[in-house]
Amino acid sequence: YFGYHVTAYPEYVLIAVDRATGQPVAKAHSVPISWEQDPADGMPDGGWDWVIRTSTHDRLSGTTPTIVSAIEIFIRPDLRRGGLSGRMLEAMRDNAARLGFTDLVAPVRPSGKHEHPDVPIDEYITWTRDDGLPHDPWLRVHVRAGGKIVNVAHTSMVIPGQLARWREWTGLPFDKTGPVHVSEALNPVHCDVDQDVAVYIEPNVWVHHRIG
Repeated sequence: YFGYHVTAYPEYVLIAVDRATGQPVAKAHSVPISWEQDPADGMPDGGWDWVIRTSTHDRLSGTTPTIVSAIEIFIRPDLRRGGLSGRMLEAMRDNAARLGFTDLVAPVRPSGKHEHPDVPIDEYITWTRDDGLPHDPWLRVHVRAGGKIVNVAHTSMVIPGQLARWREWTGLPFDKTGPVHVSEALNPVHCDVDQDVAVYIEPNVWVHHRIG
């Protein structure tokens, strides 16, 4: 389903271009979805996976969307840490308002969580700096932009695979049953040698932006 969002929702795709060079420097993707409750009261545990499925099902069934959900903001690696992520988030908020929506949600992937893979996500999101802002850099960008942390999406992205595939993906042996720490993963990957399968379950954090 993810691969269709560019052609299905072109008005929700934003590209930032360097005026001097004409080269793209960042992109932001969002999709419209139907959600009848107030996002501030909580969003589904399925997070990112749920958003992708819901947007597709709504489009195919003709269901009228009520809110917009972010699904990706990507900054060119050599330009990260320069404030561009906040500008892209602001542009996404403005675009959702331009399209007539009053709520933007985001199943945020906490960008610093991979440095603490054994810390439960529910504990991690309570960490704050001395100024009261979230410890996590990406959550901090959202809060600075006016977003409110709503709840954790514990099963936001679920990736199963046979052990041979995981070895190919990661270069790790995956030869013992138990948790396996993979670089950049927010949680350990669950490996079961007897069943020849490993599953990565990534938690994200729902953030709600009231806009418009």
